[in-house]
Amino acid sequence: MPGRVLVAMSGGVDSSVAAARLARAGHDVIGVTLHLWDYPDDGSVRARCCAPEDLHDARRVADRLGIPHYAFDRRELFADTIVEPFVEDYLAGRTPSPCVRCNRGVKLAELFALADRLGAEQVATGHYARLREHDGRIELLRARDPSKDQSYFLHWVGQEQLRRLCFPLGDSEKSAVRDEARALELPGAHKGESQELCFVPNGRYDAFIEQHAADRLRPGPIVDASGRVVGAHRGVHAFTLGQRKNLGVALGERAYVVGIDPESATVRLGPREALEAAAAEVTELALAEGVTLPLRAEVQVRYRARPVTAEVRALGTGAIVLFDTKVISVVPGQYAVFYDGERLLGGGRSARSFPTAPTELPA
Repeated sequence: MPGRVLVAMSGGVDSSVAAARLARAGHDVIGVTLHLWDYPDDGSVRARCCAPEDLHDARRVADRLGIPHYAFDRRELFADTIVEPFVEDYLAGRTPSPCVRCNRGVKLAELFALADRLGAEQVATGHYARLREHDGRIELLRARDPSKDQSYFLHWVGQEQLRRLCFPLGDSEKSAVRDEARALELPGAHKGESQELCFVPNGRYDAFIEQHAADRLRPGPIVDASGRVVGAHRGVHAFTLGQRKNLGVALGERAYVVGIDPESATVRLGPREALEAAAAEVTELALAEGVTLPLRAEVQVRYRARPVTAEVRALGTGAIVLFDTKVISVVPGQYAVFYDGERLLGGGRSARSFPTAPTELPA
């Protein structure tokens, strides 16, 4: 039965079509935009998400659909919860996945709180993911369009929130969503998509870190596989495990970043084989309702990584993932997410990897 639904509206195509579909279905739709970040107003950045320009676009869409729209300032929360840990991770030699943390600690947390204040039974987003009820539980599933699936970023969502969530685009192809936006003549229907973080839209993470932590950068050596110094760098924040380009040195053969030591500020280069991992330790473990360890799963070690089969065993408050075949670049700070076919089983944050499967569980 149609009820009141709070829809997260970013001003983009996906959230606009999600709102339009719910309104057309007879729901009492309320549009909400969270103002999370500000960009320079000199025209150097074309904002894509969560900024004043997008707030304006979301409001225009709401007007077009005839639904109320509210904006809420959450810039301080976003800076404390997302931006500061992002900077800390890069300084510590990790490569963070801030979209997971943002969905968990900012967007959904705030949207559910606002839904309670506004009397909305459900919260809807433009995520490409699906929900299914099975044996009295709500399961999170991959989207129908594998190229747009975003279930990876929602692996931590528990039953209480899943029962109130709604993903109107989960069964749709992206091309169909854009065609629908054009047919409805929604403002922003021709907007392009950004592949970068909303608060670093130009993709220059190194420059962003330098801007926000200039007094904490430590130059150091770049060494080859034998430990020979082959160059120097201005800070480990400019490197990520598995990186091949923009290394600042030429060894005469293809080389990758295979190690980052923030304590000594050393970046180690080596062959691709040095990136192979037979196992990985994950922390911040979150399992779907009814899922227990050990388990067999297809594990996705990064958002765009190909899932690989593995055994997941308990390790303290986290888990260790034992891959059936070695995988490349299990990057500390990224998330390893577990699936059984299309069903999401859980996931955790990669802490470290092992070139060979440990005979004893690590301490």
